[in-house]
Amino acid sequence: MAYTDTQIESIISETLAKFQNQPSKTRGNWLCDTMEEAISAAKAAQKELIKLPLEKRGRLIEAMRKAALSHAESLARLANEETGYGRVADKKAKNILAAEKTPGIEDLHAQAFTGDYGLTLVEAAPYGVIGSITPSTNPTSTVINNAISMIAAGNAVVFNPHPAAKRASQEAMRILNEAIAQAGGPATLITTVKEPTLESGKTMMESKDIPLLSVTGGEAVVKVAMRTGKKVIAAGPGNPPVIVDDTADIKKAAKDIVDGASFDNNVVCIAEKEVFAFANIVDELVSGMQLNGAYLVAGEDIDKIVNTVLVKQNDTYVINRNYVGRNAAVILKDSGVPFTGEPRLVIARVDKNHPFVRTEMLMPVLGICTVSTIEEAVEEAICAEQGCQHSAMIHSTNIKHLTLAAASLNTTVFVKNAPSYAGLGFMAEGHTTLTIATPTGEGLTSAKSFTRARRCVLHGDLRIV
Repeated sequence: MAYTDTQIESIISETLAKFQNQPSKTRGNWLCDTMEEAISAAKAAQKELIKLPLEKRGRLIEAMRKAALSHAESLARLANEETGYGRVADKKAKNILAAEKTPGIEDLHAQAFTGDYGLTLVEAAPYGVIGSITPSTNPTSTVINNAISMIAAGNAVVFNPHPAAKRASQEAMRILNEAIAQAGGPATLITTVKEPTLESGKTMMESKDIPLLSVTGGEAVVKVAMRTGKKVIAAGPGNPPVIVDDTADIKKAAKDIVDGASFDNNVVCIAEKEVFAFANIVDELVSGMQLNGAYLVAGEDIDKIVNTVLVKQNDTYVINRNYVGRNAAVILKDSGVPFTGEPRLVIARVDKNHPFVRTEMLMPVLGICTVSTIEEAVEEAICAEQGCQHSAMIHSTNIKHLTLAAASLNTTVFVKNAPSYAGLGFMAEGHTTLTIATPTGEGLTSAKSFTRARRCVLHGDLRIV
């Protein structure tokens, strides 16, 4: 029986449509009822991922980047609406940063050794399925960042997002999964549960099918992860200080500190949390900060804010979580402090032992202390940072001061003469991450952080020179 060209084209189109509508072996539900189902789906998807050529994996990553960029604003709005934290514009900027500056497959490098005995190859191999706990402060940007890094490394990932940010986190996962599937990849490389809880997180941590845990959260959850005996990449707490000496460009320092400390209302872990400024420039610095959107409070108004945003427990203060990531105007209004305009940051001149200095605020409230020497500034900065070794900043043109501060504080991120967010590669050089692994030593994570070194030895052959 002969067919016309039109009939042949019609048959081909119908056949292709059938194939396209058929589910792939891994096509299934990434949003699962139980953590066990989420882990199983991710495990099946990862087995398909490692069969793909590295070039194909790279195309999946590019598809994820494009999808994240196209939804950067909507994800920012959803995160802000769900959690009440931060500012939409800043969250959008973090989403874009995660999509554009998280390294992909280019971060994976092989080593080769040749000699009289043959060839040895060392490759960056995946772990398999990674369990990731993500925060409410940076929910969508952390999902984007972690997913790109982990999948580029050849892994699948099971997320247990913070319950307070589950909708935003899940929407980010949906967008990324769809991008992967449309690019021809396994559809459940990213999975999670419908209702993330402490129990689902515990199940994930203890699962025999998850060899590596990535934890971005508070000290308590990091300790729980460590007790599993598994490989853990953990982002711990921080209380980043900033030092300003009398050789700094004070005008620029004032703007940089306000920009960094107020970015997304200070929920970013590396953000400036307290200032140590030389006595002979502190007045100029404070005035400059006021010109850049900071609102100075003093006297009884400081106490009013303390009583609003902090809660005293025994002899220490902890943050009132109702004010995490809230606008400065909200904090001032609820504290009964009169103000004008739309301040981005509340500042107060306090002593070194004030709770604005000793507490990781996670809100746009910044204590400013006066010091006389660089030695005093460094000593007080170390005390305020409380041994977290997370992040620190300095504004200075004195090489000796820069060197002393960097060496003494010994933080994972150290920023000189710029806002804190420069340490994440925002308007600065270097890659970005939303998981700064200080406790476990990986630093600013990337794809290679989620790989293991695998050595392959070929003895006696391929020695050609």
